[in-house]
Amino acid sequence: MNPASYPLLDTLDSPEKLRQLDVSQLPEVADELRSFLINTISQCGGHFAAGLGTVELTIALHYLMNTPDDRIVWDVGHQAYPHKVLTGRKDQLKSIRQTNGLCPFPDPQESHYDTFAVGHSSTSIGAALGMAIAAKQRGIHRKVVAVIGDGALSAGMAFEAMNHASTCDVDMLVILNDNDMSISENVGALNNYFSRIFSGQIYANIKDGGKKVLQVMPGAQELAHKVEEHLKGLVVPGTLFEELGFNYIGPVDGHDLNALIPTIKNMLQLKGCQLLHIGTTKGKGYEPAEKDPIGYHGVATFDPTVSSLPKKKSAKTYSNIFGQWLCDMAKDEPKLTAITPAMREGSDLVAFSKLYPEKYFDVAIAEQHAVTLAGGMAIDGLKPIVAIYSSFLQRGYDQLIHDICLQNLDVTFAIDRAGIVGGDGATHNGAFDLSYLRCIPNIIVMAPSDENECRQMLYTAYHYPGPAAVRYPRGSGTGIEADKTMTKLEIGKGRITRQGQKVAILSFGHLLPDAMAAAEQTDATVVDMRFVKPLDEALIDDIVSNHDAIVTVEENAIKGGAGSAVNEYLLNNNHQVLVRNIGIPDRYIEHGNSLDLKKNIHLNEHGILAVTTNLLDLLSKSR
Repeated sequence: MNPASYPLLDTLDSPEKLRQLDVSQLPEVADELRSFLINTISQCGGHFAAGLGTVELTIALHYLMNTPDDRIVWDVGHQAYPHKVLTGRKDQLKSIRQTNGLCPFPDPQESHYDTFAVGHSSTSIGAALGMAIAAKQRGIHRKVVAVIGDGALSAGMAFEAMNHASTCDVDMLVILNDNDMSISENVGALNNYFSRIFSGQIYANIKDGGKKVLQVMPGAQELAHKVEEHLKGLVVPGTLFEELGFNYIGPVDGHDLNALIPTIKNMLQLKGCQLLHIGTTKGKGYEPAEKDPIGYHGVATFDPTVSSLPKKKSAKTYSNIFGQWLCDMAKDEPKLTAITPAMREGSDLVAFSKLYPEKYFDVAIAEQHAVTLAGGMAIDGLKPIVAIYSSFLQRGYDQLIHDICLQNLDVTFAIDRAGIVGGDGATHNGAFDLSYLRCIPNIIVMAPSDENECRQMLYTAYHYPGPAAVRYPRGSGTGIEADKTMTKLEIGKGRITRQGQKVAILSFGHLLPDAMAAAEQTDATVVDMRFVKPLDEALIDDIVSNHDAIVTVEENAIKGGAGSAVNEYLLNNNHQVLVRNIGIPDRYIEHGNSLDLKKNIHLNEHGILAVTTNLLDLLSKSR
């Protein structure tokens, strides 16, 4: 087939059109859809391998369900690109993750086929259960399906939802998309056969009828149940799900439409909580992605005719700085350990995990556990470092407060992706960490202005005898080389980087170059504050005594952030000075190019210059 030719797919601008096809045409739809994804995402970039693995599943669900009236809840959303294509957004897919383009994840504001906004994992079962309960209470007959990956199932939230679902007397189907599972032809055929039997109405009726008969026979029902569970246990690994109250079916080959269609059709007719276990291949249909699903998880533009991704040519990222620092520290620190909630590559822990496997702990998608695990280590003499994204740490907030800071434990938090993250958008922007960290007693919080500051702050945090956090942005820094030598910074002390007059710009973090550039045009003083908590109060006192106005700059929510901390200090100490706060406004920031997004919210040199110039105008008019 010509890669650019999609004769069937081009006619499918809605699931209704898909449902008009004969079932024999669906494999051709799958081939065209997979080809379209490869050709499109290779030109625009985006999440790649996961979507290739869910092509057949997506087709089967929309073919069998009356969407959007029936509900499909996707977990995370990396695998939802085929869903976007089949629900009328095919021609827009080339804009995904870009400014004013398609959202990277399902979003109800974008399409009524997107039933729940997602981005973080393990929410699908809970959301789908809520929808099933709502449908029952409102008397609406609709089917509800949650699609969750084996990785997302590692989070406690998924099991909390499953544990609750069995008590709710609702009909729902959970599809476990296991893309780490290899299914051979013989085993696959056998399991597909049993799945069709176990999912059929005849089997369900026989089982229910048998239970009624056995109820009048003392001891027989318990014996029959044990026999049934034993026999099913020989064929399927579903005991855990059965114990949670789900009727388990599978595993089924998730790329075999002849198996998926009848199995899902049968399961959608069954009452109660059902779980279908399918096996898929991440990157299916594109050999390089099948061989390297991690590398092809999220891609920039690439040539699909070449069997490897282009090598990135860029300056060191802040994540690289952290990864190198961690390896350097581990050489001489026997008590050091590193913990990540399934973000080995993203947090640049690959080298460390290979060099020091005994010190490396990947807890899977379990942020709450990651934080408390660190607390347990610290209690008994280790010095743990939790490497975590800013928006992911939100999921471990209670543990941060109660299990770490309340006990004043020696845990270092290396907080990546702080601030605007670009293509991943609102669910991944690290907009709130300064706000939610600085209100917690005992913790110190640092924000580096460049790569070297980041390295020295990590060293400072590690040697601080209590909870300490260093938050740094996604991507590359200023390009400077970080000093090999590491020196502890004085806690709570900032530094003046430019001496000016009238207006002082207090910069928290990596926007310092923008502040410096704006200051050069207005002869403003610039302070690299370094610490958000504790503030350098003596330095602020000095600034107030020599300046008429203050501008605070941070890539964090204005409400409750570093600027708010300065405002509180000025107010509590009766300092009479004009103040303006620059940061992320009180709304969720969409996806797109990071520079464009920052420009739109005036979080750059020009925005700082405009505010500083305005203050100077006010000062000149008041004299």
